[in-house]
Amino acid sequence: MKTGKFPPLPKQVTQPTVFVSEERDFKILRSGRLVIVEGENRGEELVVEKERVTLGRSTVCDLTLKDSSVSGIHCEVLAGQEGFLLRDLGSTNGIFMLGHRIRELYLRPGSEFQVGNNLIRFESLDSMVKIPLSRNDHFGSVLGRSIPMREVFAVLERVSTADLPVLLRGETGTGKELLASAIHSYSFRKSRPFVVLDCGAVPADTIESTLFGHEKGAFTGAVDSHRGVFEEASGGTLFIDEVGELAVDLQPKLLRALEQQEIQRVGGVKPVKVDVRIVAATHRDLLALVDQGLFREDLFYRLSVVEVFVPPLRDRPEDVPLLIEQFLKEEDRSDMRLSDDAMLSLQSHSWPGNVRELRNVMERASRLLEGGVIEAADLHLDRQYGDRFSLAVGGNLPYKEAKARLLAQFERRYLSQLMKEHGGNLSAASREAGLARNHLRNLCRKYDIPCGADS
Repeated sequence: MKTGKFPPLPKQVTQPTVFVSEERDFKILRSGRLVIVEGENRGEELVVEKERVTLGRSTVCDLTLKDSSVSGIHCEVLAGQEGFLLRDLGSTNGIFMLGHRIRELYLRPGSEFQVGNNLIRFESLDSMVKIPLSRNDHFGSVLGRSIPMREVFAVLERVSTADLPVLLRGETGTGKELLASAIHSYSFRKSRPFVVLDCGAVPADTIESTLFGHEKGAFTGAVDSHRGVFEEASGGTLFIDEVGELAVDLQPKLLRALEQQEIQRVGGVKPVKVDVRIVAATHRDLLALVDQGLFREDLFYRLSVVEVFVPPLRDRPEDVPLLIEQFLKEEDRSDMRLSDDAMLSLQSHSWPGNVRELRNVMERASRLLEGGVIEAADLHLDRQYGDRFSLAVGGNLPYKEAKARLLAQFERRYLSQLMKEHGGNLSAASREAGLARNHLRNLCRKYDIPCGADS
């Protein structure tokens, strides 16, 4: 076999793309630029001044490409410590570089890649963007000393008094409702009502009445007039949780209520003026729902005037000790402490249920333990979900197919065990799983798992 020297590796970029200032009061992003050098949009460019930008045919993308061979939300560029990462988002026709289809790679100055019929060049810029970080380790009752949470706090501290709509994105259990409540308590509306509506928990046939109210006789069972959440929250704040679960046919009515600040009760003829600030939340990707035609684009823009991503607990393990201290204090067990192994176990756990799951773990451990030191074995993290996570899949399959099979296996076994433990009670099961009731029902139907009379 012929041997020889390998060509030298290209010089690497040593400066991080995202880093924290020495004073730790700012996160700093080195800017980049995407320039379309070939294609129908030739000459257009996008300056990358935030940590995530999207490219695709949809108008919700940061860089919109007029090309039928491009998917709605085709790909994204993520800024991180290692540089700018280009990632395909499951597009139909993919991303190509030097004739090769790629799933993801780090861009270098001068890198060119093809999206549909568009050739796009990445350029680095000398400018930097300062992203403020809060000096506080809390916002309302939500705690966090990590950089991601201090970034969230800094945004919400600025907008709380601005009366702007806020959209909170993040996984279930990350504290979105607590953040919404804190936004209200720091606003000029704090002495007025704070009303919560969980779109995933309200039956589809009553959601319109829940939102806008109804007049007597509007439908069978409407024996009296009823005020909806918009009227209940007038003068204050309406928190619409799981807004991504709202039916498409109701979305125009919600948009009209937001834009005109008036509603019309079901069965009513006279509009009712309301004065409501909206804070919405979702665990779903609303951009993807817009692309699929399941969420109105104009409603998305109306809700996301200020958009905040609440990071999952696994991405901020340095916050775990602070949260544990608070949970033990709430349990009146401030005398307890954790061993080093126990703390390491908690900080390295994946936390699918996020802060809510951590609270449950600490509540159980503090109540069952007699001594003053919690050991790793006392946490029972390895068997918290029982057989629901005993999964296996062969390695002789393509990645996508193996992943799909593993996910289907997980969902079927998780849901079967979940519904068994709750006797088929959909509401109780949805509360434990941290899933919207309608979403859990749809998952059960997907795998033919009985939901019980509560469904």
